Amino acid sequence: MNINSVLSNIYILSSNIIILGILKKALFLFITMKRIGLLSDTHGYLDPKIFKYFAEVDEIWHAGDIGDLPTLETLEAFKPLRVVFGNIDDHRIRAACKEHLRFRIEDVDVLMTHIGGRPGKYAKPALEELQLNGIPQLFVCGHSHIALAQYDQKFQMLWLNPGACGYKGFHQVKTIFRFCITADKIHDLECIELGPRIPKNFG
Repeated sequence: MNINSVLSNIYILSSNIIILGILKKALFLFITMKRIGLLSDTHGYLDPKIFKYFAEVDEIWHAGDIGDLPTLETLEAFKPLRVVFGNIDDHRIRAACKEHLRFRIEDVDVLMTHIGGRPGKYAKPALEELQLNGIPQLFVCGHSHIALAQYDQKFQMLWLNPGACGYKGFHQVKTIFRFCITADKIHDLECIELGPRIPKNFG
């Protein structure tokens, strides 16, 4: 075997090792990636399409105004659930849920609450929570019935409000969010429209 053949084999072997390393890293990131379904303001109603769009998620997050215990229990039975209570939720839901929920998923710190205000003009309880316990990488809220994804430059955090997916309120279209978290990255965010707030054949 001449020197050129030896060098060629070494090059091929090195290339294969590099490719294998890249594939192993990609596989690791895929395995550890978390797929999240985010919704809010169900007000006691779960659109059947939610179960279709959240079929492959790893967790569901509900940002409050659940509406009733059957709605909460249905979601809990469907997927692992993180949830906060909203202003319309009764004492039973408030006993089972928190007003502010802080947690870490992958390498992302999250704060979820129902009434957040909006970037630049936070609701007082949310602002006090931020000031007391620090700024997360991801801030999640509901209440406004307006879907919004925006980066807050002041606090250096991503703000997500999935809008409302129930039929009560002033929103015209029911919306939910779906996204992924890998390590410290939040990616592949989708705003999914479920259809008109009140379909023509509703009821």
